[in-house]
Amino acid sequence: MLFGLSVFSLFAQKTTITGKITDEAGIPIPGANIVLKGTKTGAVTDFDGLYSINASPADVLVVTYIGYLKKEITVGSQKNINIQLQNDISKLDEVVVVGYGTQKRTDVTGAVARANIEAFKEAPNANVVQSLQGAVPGLNIGQVTSAGSTPSISIRGQVSLNGNQDVLIVLDGIQYNGSLSSINPNDIESIDVLKDVSSTAVYGAQAANGVILITTKGGKRNQKAKITVSSSYTTLQPTVDLRPMKRDEYIDYLNMQLYDFEFLAPDYTTPNPDYEGYFGNNSGVNYNPNLASPDDPLSFNDNDYDWWEEGTQNSFIRENLISAAGSSEKISYLISLGLTEQEGIIKNDNFSRKSIRVNLDADATDWWKIGIQTFGSFTKQDGDEPSLNRLGISSPLLVPYDENGDLIPTPSGTVELNPFLGSNTQDYERHDYFFANLYSEIQLPIKGLSYRLNFGNNYRIDKTYGSSIYGAGETGDAGKNVSFYKDYTIDNILKYARVFGKHDISATLLYGAIERKGESTNAYASGFDRLSLGYNDLSLGTIQEVGSSAFTETLNYQMARANYKFDNRYILTGTIRRDGFSGFAANQKTAYFPSGALGWIVSNESFMENADWLNNFKLRASYGTSGNQTSRYSSLARVGTRAAYVFGDGGTTAFGQELNSLENSDLRWEITTGLNVGADFSLFTSRLRGSVDVYRNITDDLLFSVRIPYLTGFSNIQTNVGKIKNSGVEVSLTGDIVRSDNFTWTATANFSTNKNEILELTGVDEDGDGVEDDLIQSGLFIGKSINAIYGYENDGIMQIGEENVVGGIRPGEYKIVDQNGDGEITQADDRTFLGKGDPDFRASLLNTFKYKNFSLSLFFNAIQGGSDSYIARNDNALFRNANTLYQNKISGTDWWSPQNPDGLNALYLGGGLNPGRYENRSFVRLQDVNLRYSFDKSLLESLSIDELSVFVSGKNLATWTDWRGWDPETGSGMSTGGRPVLQALSLGINLTF
Repeated sequence: MLFGLSVFSLFAQKTTITGKITDEAGIPIPGANIVLKGTKTGAVTDFDGLYSINASPADVLVVTYIGYLKKEITVGSQKNINIQLQNDISKLDEVVVVGYGTQKRTDVTGAVARANIEAFKEAPNANVVQSLQGAVPGLNIGQVTSAGSTPSISIRGQVSLNGNQDVLIVLDGIQYNGSLSSINPNDIESIDVLKDVSSTAVYGAQAANGVILITTKGGKRNQKAKITVSSSYTTLQPTVDLRPMKRDEYIDYLNMQLYDFEFLAPDYTTPNPDYEGYFGNNSGVNYNPNLASPDDPLSFNDNDYDWWEEGTQNSFIRENLISAAGSSEKISYLISLGLTEQEGIIKNDNFSRKSIRVNLDADATDWWKIGIQTFGSFTKQDGDEPSLNRLGISSPLLVPYDENGDLIPTPSGTVELNPFLGSNTQDYERHDYFFANLYSEIQLPIKGLSYRLNFGNNYRIDKTYGSSIYGAGETGDAGKNVSFYKDYTIDNILKYARVFGKHDISATLLYGAIERKGESTNAYASGFDRLSLGYNDLSLGTIQEVGSSAFTETLNYQMARANYKFDNRYILTGTIRRDGFSGFAANQKTAYFPSGALGWIVSNESFMENADWLNNFKLRASYGTSGNQTSRYSSLARVGTRAAYVFGDGGTTAFGQELNSLENSDLRWEITTGLNVGADFSLFTSRLRGSVDVYRNITDDLLFSVRIPYLTGFSNIQTNVGKIKNSGVEVSLTGDIVRSDNFTWTATANFSTNKNEILELTGVDEDGDGVEDDLIQSGLFIGKSINAIYGYENDGIMQIGEENVVGGIRPGEYKIVDQNGDGEITQADDRTFLGKGDPDFRASLLNTFKYKNFSLSLFFNAIQGGSDSYIARNDNALFRNANTLYQNKISGTDWWSPQNPDGLNALYLGGGLNPGRYENRSFVRLQDVNLRYSFDKSLLESLSIDELSVFVSGKNLATWTDWRGWDPETGSGMSTGGRPVLQALSLGINLTF
């Protein structure tokens, strides 16, 4: 008994335990909670992550902090306990932006996804959207092939035929109509994607194509001032090195086309003894003997000029960024400066961006908060590229310059111009962007009630000047275009949020307005005796032209949203928005967009108490409508100006005005109605977490230009007809495969499908068979995808000696399948559905490995289609004529000839039907790789440095595909005008002090 009492006394004795709480990188965590398990005794870490607590050896310390996994440690004999917390990725985005506010992730009932931009922050991307490629299921981002450009963006498929196809971009709560190339990616804090109609309904008439919410960085409260410097240099080169043919291959290619001269009929395998080659001294062996005359530019010479090499350049991205952030008790701030310079693979494809951002937030009083998010961005894109297609087709036997070093306008002696004429210009292109969002937020005397006023303003100046001594038929031309755009947004937002026992209630009321204005002025002149002053003195031109334009459009809107949660288990969300737009018809100025959503947190039910393996499981369903507005003048009768009258014989021409379009006073919004069912889950102490969504969207009242009888004086009228369906599945899974003190391995897999189908078109049954007619000329078919491919079916290449081929096909030409078996090939009866351009599914896999101070991430992205999906025409059939007998082609292109009967591409000796050849574009791409080393904190503290890391990153390092040509994702095949996707290697450094 005495021994037991002494042991009990020992373990009951309280001592002071001290230590430091840090994250995985060793950075102190202020505000972490340390509690003695089973008690209310606790402590909170200070600014440096330090804590002190009285505990006995038998006590267990429970350490928690938002965004990190809970950790428990028994005190024992330890007096100093330093604890490192691990990120809980499932809670890092606990609060997400949902439009006009934020919500806890657990309370979200719609399909809202947060992009993992942290994983790609060091990728060599000049445009922020490039970091989203493959990162969010349902969000489809295209490739970038020119410096500083913005890739294509779509969410959950195409919902319109002629209406607006653009995703709505909201920057810091304000609609942003500028180019995304103007935004410094380093300024971005988070990007949230609203995918289902219930989530997008808060933006009403402009949200049918989905919404991307971009939130910029700010200073963290109670954060000491920090200065961060980042610098990187990236080299770029094409993912595939396709080049036009050099001299020897080019001459063989010319002779190949003349196989019926080079070899004797009928099998064309016996050499013709009289054939002297393409440059055969007017011997009659040429398709056009005149091309071999001594005075012709194509006469034999010793040139082997590499047009492609001379028209391209070493490509790079150079980026330097600096920012300062911090806060006091009342004010937080972020100031950033950025300089990004990029040169593309084609000469004069240059992009430069200088940016400055200032974000401020201040607590004016305990109940009044004010702030501003503002930036200026100045982009420079001077210089004109040489003609990419002409670089590919120019003969290596020709040269661009004469003996005096002057450009030869038409080296071939034909209508084909020198590709460098387009780049030998004076070109000035600048775009200046200004953005500001000022807000004031007041906590009203009623508890839980607040009012916020947002005033957002966009302003843009575009200047495009140019001159060319070769323009206007080599008489010289020059011009200036200056345009201005500005808009303002005013949002009045009233919010209420309270918890009454088991009842959690919140509501948002919105009243807002937008006005947009634009104007442009352009001046042009041609016929210059001297162009030494370029575009700076257009009065020297013989012919002078001026023009100007302007527009104003306005929108107003009201929105109400209510959220109700009972007992942290059942969630209800309801939204209704009313929109008005000046661009719509007189009878259809406004529309209403309602939506509703339900959520059930199953894991919080009593019958799930013993399911320790299930951390969180929520079911949700939503249904609602959003809209898509037409262009501002579509409903109006528009007037055009043209040369209309001549007064008297030999009189001067007078210009008149006439109607170009009919008015439609009932033109209205496109309406997209959508149903979304989804689930969010977290399993095995959050080792596996993810979400699944299934959706179906139907867009009705499509904006479409319908043909009308020409006796009206018009051929078309813009109206509302047709219906489109989009349906699909989206899955996102994240798992901590290995979770240890020194090594972690986290993997995120995304998967999505989208099926697009036209349900209705014009409703017209012209042939009287009781079935609505397809719009064949427009490529639109009931029951098929918008991207359905309709045409002749290719049945391979006809060989010499092959007989009884339908359609008068000759050897070397593509055979066409006789669909109706009538022995003839006709357009009406023998075309069929060949497939569609849509993929079957998209998938991606992000692997992140961390070992001590090293971090490695590998991101694979894939788009896949079957035998009849995600296909595109990749045909390089050659039609022999005077043009092809001097035009160059891509080296390695495989054509049929009697000596190459298995050639892939047809060779036509004259005209004929070309059904084309389609290939599958499926691919798997190693899209992003990043290796980072972070220096030890112990070393950095002695240097007064908070963080220091160096990194190496790569982009588009490998692509696995059966597609032939430039790139499957862009759909560029072996064409001479194809533009390469670029492979990048980057080296950089990040420093914070």
